[in-house]
Amino acid sequence: MKIMLSSILLFLTIAQYTCSGQELFDMPKDKITKWISFENRSGDKGKGGIENKGAKGHAFNALKAGESIDLMDLEGSGTVRRIWMTFNDRSPEMLRAIKIEMFWDNSETPAVSAPIGDFFGIGLGQRLPFQSQLFSDPEGRSFNCAIPMPFKKHAKITITNESNQPLNQLFYDVNILMEAHDEDMLYFHSYWSRANKTKVGKDFEILPKVTGKGRFIGTNMGVKTDPELETTWYGEGEVKMYIDGDSDYPTLVGTGTEDYIGTAYGQQTYSHMYQGSPIANTEKGIFAFYRYHIPDPVFFYDDISVSIQIMGGAGKDKVQEFIDKGLNVKPVTIHNDLTFIKLLELEPEVKLRDPSLPNGWTNFYREDDVSATAYFYLDQPQNELSEIAPVKERTADLPKK
Repeated sequence: MKIMLSSILLFLTIAQYTCSGQELFDMPKDKITKWISFENRSGDKGKGGIENKGAKGHAFNALKAGESIDLMDLEGSGTVRRIWMTFNDRSPEMLRAIKIEMFWDNSETPAVSAPIGDFFGIGLGQRLPFQSQLFSDPEGRSFNCAIPMPFKKHAKITITNESNQPLNQLFYDVNILMEAHDEDMLYFHSYWSRANKTKVGKDFEILPKVTGKGRFIGTNMGVKTDPELETTWYGEGEVKMYIDGDSDYPTLVGTGTEDYIGTAYGQQTYSHMYQGSPIANTEKGIFAFYRYHIPDPVFFYDDISVSIQIMGGAGKDKVQEFIDKGLNVKPVTIHNDLTFIKLLELEPEVKLRDPSLPNGWTNFYREDDVSATAYFYLDQPQNELSEIAPVKERTADLPKK
C-alpha cells in the first residue's frame, strides 16, 4: 500500500510539471532565477551574502511597532514562485496585526491586503503543522506559499507591523523567476474580511463582487461559533458563487460547509492538497478550513462574487430551546427519514412548536464570528474591493493560541 501511494504521489508531481508545459529536464531560454532576502535585497547576480564577509551577516531584521518594510521591490517581468517566512512572535494578536500587501506593475492600490497569518492558509490567529497545494507549515513555525504570482513591469511586497509590540526577528525569502509574459496574463489577488457577528439570514461575503476576467482560486475560512448556541453544529451553510451577471440566485452552489471542503456528516481535522480542516474543535467552537479550486477551475469573464450561508443544525427541541431563550435564530428546514419540510415556503408561516411538524433535524440561520481570505486571479493589477479592516477589528476576541 505504501509503495502504491508513493507511486501515485510521484505520478501526480510529474504530471503537475508536465501539464504546466515544463518538463523537469527541459532547459528553457531567457529565464533567470532570483532569491530575495535580507542577505540579497535586490536579488542581483553576485550580491548575496556580502555582509560579515559572507558568514551569515544579515539573516533577519527587526520590525518596530508601526513600521513597514518592503520584502521586495523589483523592476522587470517575472513570476513570484515561492514565499517563505518566519518570525519570533506568532501570537494570535501578532498574526492578525501584521499586514501583508502586494502591488503589481506600479499600481497604487494593493492586489493583496491581508493579515499575515490568514493569508498563509490558516485563520483565527492560529498556527500549526499542515500542508496543502498552495500553502504549508511543516512544524507550525513557518509560512510557505507556492502560488505563482506573475508581473510584467514591477512587483512589490510589503509587510507592516500594526501591533503595539516590536517584532524582533523577521526572516524571509522570495523566490522569483524572471521571464516574459503575454497579454493574456492574469494577476494574483487576495481579499480578507471578517464579521465579528454575522446577521441572521444574511450570507457572509467571502469575495464581494469583482468585475473583470479571471479565475477564483479558493478560500480559507475561520469560524468562532456563538457560545450561546452551545456545541450545536455550525456548518450547514452552502457556498454560492455568482458568476457573469448572476443576480438573485447563483450559478454555482454547494450543499453544506463541510461538503464544500470535501468531507461529510460533520468535520474533524485533516489537511489534503486541495481541501482541509486544520482546526476543528467543537468544544471550543473554533474551525479553520480551506478549499482550493485547482482540479476544478472556476473561471469568470465579466464578474464574480462568492458567499456562504451562516446556518447550523440541531434537533428540533434544541432549536426551540434557543428560541424560548430569546436567541436570534431562524429555522429554515426540518427533516427525518420520512419527510423534508421547507419551513420558509410554508404559507401561512408555521412556528417550530406547531404539533403538525415532525420531530427531526432542524437547520437554522444563526450568528457566528466568521472570517475569510479569498484568492483569485484578475486581468488587471488592481481591484475595487474595500480596504482591510483596522487592526483593532482584526484582533478583537481572537481564540487563544
